[in-house]
Amino acid sequence: MSAPAEPTVPREWLETDGLGGFASGTVAGPRTRRYHALLLVATRPPGGRMALVNGLDASIDTAPDGASNAPVYLSRQHYAPDVIVPAAGAELEAFSRDPWPAWTWRVAPRVRVSQELFVPDGIPAVVLRWRLLDRTPHARLTVRPFLSGRDFHALHHENPAFDFAAAVDDDRVRWTAYPGVPTVTALSNGAYASEPAWYRGFLYAEERARGLDFVEDLASPGSFTWDLTKADAVLVLTSDPAAAARAGETAVAAYRRLAAAERRRRSKLPSPLHRAAAAYVVQRGTGKTIIAGYPWFGDWGRDTLISLRGLCLATGRLAEARAILLEWAEQVSEGMLPNRFVDQGDAPEFNTVDAALWFVVAVHEYLSAAPRSGSKAPTRRDRDRLQAACLAIVSGYARGTRYGIRLDDDGLLAAGEPGVQLTWMDAKVGDWVVTPRIGKPVEIEALWLNALRIVSAWDPVWSGPAELGQRTFAARFWNPELGRLNDVVDPDHKPGTVDGSLRPNQIFAVGGLPFPLLGGKQARRVVDVVQSALWTPLGLRSLAPDDPRYTPRYEGGVRERDGAYHQGTVWPWLIGPFAEAWVRVRGDSPDARRRARRCFLEPILAHLDEAGLGHVSEIADGAPPHTPRGCPFQAWSVAEALRLDQLVLRADGKGES
Repeated sequence: MSAPAEPTVPREWLETDGLGGFASGTVAGPRTRRYHALLLVATRPPGGRMALVNGLDASIDTAPDGASNAPVYLSRQHYAPDVIVPAAGAELEAFSRDPWPAWTWRVAPRVRVSQELFVPDGIPAVVLRWRLLDRTPHARLTVRPFLSGRDFHALHHENPAFDFAAAVDDDRVRWTAYPGVPTVTALSNGAYASEPAWYRGFLYAEERARGLDFVEDLASPGSFTWDLTKADAVLVLTSDPAAAARAGETAVAAYRRLAAAERRRRSKLPSPLHRAAAAYVVQRGTGKTIIAGYPWFGDWGRDTLISLRGLCLATGRLAEARAILLEWAEQVSEGMLPNRFVDQGDAPEFNTVDAALWFVVAVHEYLSAAPRSGSKAPTRRDRDRLQAACLAIVSGYARGTRYGIRLDDDGLLAAGEPGVQLTWMDAKVGDWVVTPRIGKPVEIEALWLNALRIVSAWDPVWSGPAELGQRTFAARFWNPELGRLNDVVDPDHKPGTVDGSLRPNQIFAVGGLPFPLLGGKQARRVVDVVQSALWTPLGLRSLAPDDPRYTPRYEGGVRERDGAYHQGTVWPWLIGPFAEAWVRVRGDSPDARRRARRCFLEPILAHLDEAGLGHVSEIADGAPPHTPRGCPFQAWSVAEALRLDQLVLRADGKGES
């Protein structure tokens, strides 16, 4: 029997606006997700996201005016039941992602056209330009945008309420699809013609593969045309025309100004990982927050606080780290932080035990990073606010708070109750919590004991609980029969029992946190076991392959995928704590850092050229070839790669204190 063919993963590009909005699509052209769009804006940054302009058709006609010639399409669409239109269009000769997505198309033997687009920082807009690269007597470009005006999670269908009317004012065209939906303004140097039409049955292959609704109808109010032999074609699509273009400014002038500003901004970002990192730090009110991943995540507590060390501290963006931490410091409730940020009309969700503990770690590393970096030290007021929030977290947990979170007599933190998923292994389908991990999970204890040690430097009353917890951890978690750490002690709050599943969580006792809980032979044994059973080139498996629950591939409908999420699926973000542990048990020598960079970081960097271009995926299959899955642009995956690159694995060893 021959081996199955390796699955192909479409390459996707992403442009973000720093407000929560973005543009994204595939290099090949057909939109494969409901989230692929040209103008997708955050109406309440970073929330309230809406897809306004989903895509476009673009074609080139090289025939003289009045002559008959079939246009050659630069764009391709996927329609139901399963048809790519056109079957054969322009040939894609080249694609570049830097400084922004750009395509070179061959539309005739001696006629090439370039197409580029970018999203300017801080403006809900997308800027497109088409340019004729070869001399030809005739080249007419026609662009027809597709509009919806829907929530970015939803799908759009033909209906009589869509308003095709356009307000045309010289080089500006405005459409308002529905009452209450932001108006789209198109600024161009082309000619607009009203040609209202429904385009029915767009098929989104990734949504179909994920077992979700996957067919959509989009509305097209009209089209723009340009003579490319006379000038480049420019089209600016925005929901905020005053921000995108100055009063009286032409499309070409706006393009030149915005492009020059973006080139300057992006040129200051020294590496692909730095450029990727900038996409996740966005505005929230007057502060900052971190988008957990594109295209479907918002700003989540756990993800934000894990990601902050790599996205902000490792890149020297300490002012943004400060803004994010101060924003989250105001959200402490009964010792907990919400897993999902409070948005207008939404209640906060406090179903996480680790987000607040990651906050304490992030505050510690922020306060330590400022003097090391030579940056201005945090003000006394900021330091007091952050330390007060950390002390409120530890005090709240010690007293006892939601979902059975409490300090036990043994100095460890107990957490969990039926029906709730509190740790990062948080998949839930209906009432089914896939990996409940009620009791005392190993990484929660590592976080808790790190938090106690951090706050005891500010208030010695916590030194005693920290010492007791450390002694208990050493006695209760080491499993001499298995030669590794248990995953959960006192599972389901049953004293004296253990869950010895081989999962990656034990790595946090050795790496990924400021203060390791293990040393010597035990630490080395943990690292060796994790490397042998769980390491892959794209990260760590969430469960060992010899476990009966192991699921080698993340695929199928919602239930199948969520059931596989933490049962063998690979998580790239875990490469950070693992590589840090790996070099720690080898004395953190220059040779160990070089070997770790070659073995563990370089495969992650090679992944920047597949799936979400320039970024690191959320997850991958546990089984070879470890196909990237889930969110193609994931904050903590990028963040941990950056933390390794800039801090942990620096050749001079000066990255960490």
